[in-house]
Amino acid sequence: MSEIAETTSEEPVARQGGQPPYLKTLNPVQQGAVEAVDGPVLVLAGAGTGKTRVLTTRLAHILVLRKAFPGQILAVTFTNKAAREMRERVAGLVGQVAEDLWIGTFHSVAVRILRRHAEQVGLKSNFTILDSDDQLRLLKQLLEANDIDHSKWPARALLAIIQRWKDRGLVPDKVSASEVGEFAGGKALDLYKEYQERLITLNACDFGDLLLHNLTIFTSDDRVLSEYQHRFKYILVDEYQDTNVAQYLWLRLLAQTHRNLCCVGDDDQSIYSWRGAEIGNILKFEEDFPGAEVFRLEQNYRSTPEILAAASGLIANNSGRLGKTLWTEREAGDKVTVRGVWDGEAEARTVADEVEALQAKNHSLEQIAVLVRASFQMREFEERFITVGIPYRVIGGPRFYERQEIRDAIAYMRVINQPEDDLAFERIVNVPRRGIGAATMQTIHHLSRAQSISLLEAAHRIAGTDELRPQARRAISGLLANFDRWSSLAETTDHIELVETVLDESGYTEMWQRDKSPEAPGRLENLRELITALEEFENLAGFLEHVSLVMEAGQSDAGEMASLMTLHAAKGLEFNTVFLPGWEEGVFPNQRTLDEGGAPALEEERRLAYVGLTRARLNAHVSFAANRRIYNQWQASIPSRFVEELPQEHTESVTDDGLYGTFPATTGFEDDAAAEWVSTGRGPGFQRMQASRSHGKSDGVIDGQAKVVESLPQPGGVERGMRVFHQKFGYGKIVSIDGNKLEIEFEKAGTKKVMDSFVEPA
Repeated sequence: MSEIAETTSEEPVARQGGQPPYLKTLNPVQQGAVEAVDGPVLVLAGAGTGKTRVLTTRLAHILVLRKAFPGQILAVTFTNKAAREMRERVAGLVGQVAEDLWIGTFHSVAVRILRRHAEQVGLKSNFTILDSDDQLRLLKQLLEANDIDHSKWPARALLAIIQRWKDRGLVPDKVSASEVGEFAGGKALDLYKEYQERLITLNACDFGDLLLHNLTIFTSDDRVLSEYQHRFKYILVDEYQDTNVAQYLWLRLLAQTHRNLCCVGDDDQSIYSWRGAEIGNILKFEEDFPGAEVFRLEQNYRSTPEILAAASGLIANNSGRLGKTLWTEREAGDKVTVRGVWDGEAEARTVADEVEALQAKNHSLEQIAVLVRASFQMREFEERFITVGIPYRVIGGPRFYERQEIRDAIAYMRVINQPEDDLAFERIVNVPRRGIGAATMQTIHHLSRAQSISLLEAAHRIAGTDELRPQARRAISGLLANFDRWSSLAETTDHIELVETVLDESGYTEMWQRDKSPEAPGRLENLRELITALEEFENLAGFLEHVSLVMEAGQSDAGEMASLMTLHAAKGLEFNTVFLPGWEEGVFPNQRTLDEGGAPALEEERRLAYVGLTRARLNAHVSFAANRRIYNQWQASIPSRFVEELPQEHTESVTDDGLYGTFPATTGFEDDAAAEWVSTGRGPGFQRMQASRSHGKSDGVIDGQAKVVESLPQPGGVERGMRVFHQKFGYGKIVSIDGNKLEIEFEKAGTKKVMDSFVEPA
């Protein structure tokens, strides 16, 4: 183990009892967190409060004080980028790189330990780490070996189940019967066991196994556990609010001997429960480590006082938090603006106009971001930006028309519109899987080249021969019959109805409905948004031409660009100006998330809103629409409860003529029709909607504005058998009642559990 050189500039200062120079750059709370090196420490670091500086300075301080050798310090992060940055910053503080430091992601540290002790879990030290494609391939083999129809029970869904178990630190023997679920008739656990056995045979593991195997080794061999407990005298953890159960258990085991564990995180920015993060880890830190010191970093160096006050007022509505209030010494700035518009198109137009106005004032596009709750919301902004010539980039994912599910759907349209489109035909010939493999396509390609005909025509000609195996011939014949029918339908049917029919009859929508991966719901939302996009065109050919032009226009990556991303992708970033569109009930907070997760999900949605607001340095603009066109239907919307929760004294309503007023004393809607909707709850052709909040704070859209409609009479205003209407699921009948939760059998959406305040009598 190497030591820090005797010549480091900070060491003489430390020995003489003076204050090292790096401490002088810290505020008092930051300095306290850095100097409390012994014992358990929790640093609650609010957005923009300098958590990275505290973490790296603390690590450097431990080295400078000779409290530990570099090899006795473990620092874990969530990304390789964060690990590299930490190592570089520490090197800058102590004067040289400490090579023996254990700095890395949870997985990189876990694999380092596992390679030393691989034999204890049946592996060799040169084991392979499988990527997601290899995992899926292996699971598909297991499904086939067990005669399980993987079109009905996809390998991706099984992988998601197994990964959730591994995130919770559960080996197959620890999974209880109540958690097995319905996958393949309750066979998920047996498949998990087979999967783990197969991995051992292959001398391989997946990413979930890295920590899982570490836990197995630590809990089964006291000698190995003791070795690492004594080795790591100091442990530092970044983004602790994002740890899952397996990571939490791993850290607890390693910290038991010295108890010098410092966790830095923000309970108000825990937004990743969908990928296993457990906010309870940070909330119960003091319970897990009695006597822990807690430091609250509340001085923000990023945003204006108005933005911080608005964000703090919003997040104060959460009960599952340890509590802190951000403040800043920065000069006062503009209030958070709140704007109501007529529909999504008007919202995109307004944002684009604002961006152009900022450009005219020499505001850098690089410092402008549009943050949406879900990826499907991006389409209207992308198209508007392209129309007016605003360069933009999509962060954390492809552009709307570049997404897999959109490309697949458009490929179906292209084949119907132009049967000679071989590239489109080849893309979807086996999507969803129909049993048309590489050998079949090779035969079709051969005939296509030999006779100079399209792949579709070649498939037609070969389908009636014995060139193909019976199963492949049946699959090709079925697909061709579908295309023939769809092509005939295109001559007599509206292009919107045609595409809906194609996505339904092809099995493409069902494929994503059956997919249980975290991405599947978003893909379905994008497909619905695609239908909405079709409504703007007279025919299919016009739409396809538009897509081609949009794709071509979006190719340039030169110069400054505005950023467009989801709120999840925005965490850790900051911009001078941030636009936050779509703050409506059902969109944000997301209705599906609330239906599945209840009160904890609502609090996470609110944390997501907090994250969005605190990305802004100078200006934050919230907007909501009176109406949304979703899946070929106009739906009336009500402002998100988060709009109501923004402190009035720190927000302003913006009207189309630039006039400002304290929000929500004015409606903020941009035209008379929208204002009429607020006052009467009506819009041309739109459903009336009730606006009571499920949290019981208000029955109106916004205090000072009229109700949209009357909500269900409470309490006791609902009864079994009552026919009701829900904005998302349509008409249905109440089957059972559990407090304020209703189980409703909807006419089109099936049986759902919803809050009583989200339905009205039909």
